[in-house]
Amino acid sequence: MSTLIVVNFKTYASAQGEAAVALAQAMAEVDATTDATMVAVVSALDLSAVKAAAPNLEVWTQHLDPIDWGSNTGWLHPETAMARGATGSIINHAEHKVSLEHVKTLLGQLPNNFPVCACAANIEEAQALAALSPTFIAVEPPELIGGDISVTTADPGIVSGTAAAVKEANPNVRVLCGAGVKNGADVAKAIELGTEGVLLASGVTKANDPSAVLRDLVSQL
Repeated sequence: MSTLIVVNFKTYASAQGEAAVALAQAMAEVDATTDATMVAVVSALDLSAVKAAAPNLEVWTQHLDPIDWGSNTGWLHPETAMARGATGSIINHAEHKVSLEHVKTLLGQLPNNFPVCACAANIEEAQALAALSPTFIAVEPPELIGGDISVTTADPGIVSGTAAAVKEANPNVRVLCGAGVKNGADVAKAIELGTEGVLLASGVTKANDPSAVLRDLVSQL
């Protein structure tokens, strides 16, 4: 399976609307030149435009809610997201926490071939999420998110420990890591520590030259 480079667009001004489309197109160009898989995690409002502009790119949404059709103001219905081009989703990000029951119900509602990456703040949360069988678990210590030091440098033990704990709990779940990831050396270290890819945001979305950063991220694979 290929290494994943998952870029979370969050609500950065540099990754919304027309800027989101341009960034996704840059990701698609790099995706076509590497064995790694680029994944753009975009605002639900940008799903349609991004998928139309980069049809071969994996495009995920940043959140989904386990709801039925009807009176659910402000919630994100999975089928609507998929109809707008979502090919996966993250859930339980440190900036949008949900309950284990939310994750469990959502996974039961989604098609088996729709990847979901559940985010965990620590090894214990990763183990609890692994029992629910998401496609991926990304460990991201909240205090390092958006920082200048990668989790692979600041706390390599939580990365290797999470990878081991998740595989022990559920060997079918793939492990990613995030928080402070910025360059190809961080990605290479993440793989060395037992993960299958990274989840990052500001290292790409706030870069002066996102294309150069994207190319660097896969340069040591």
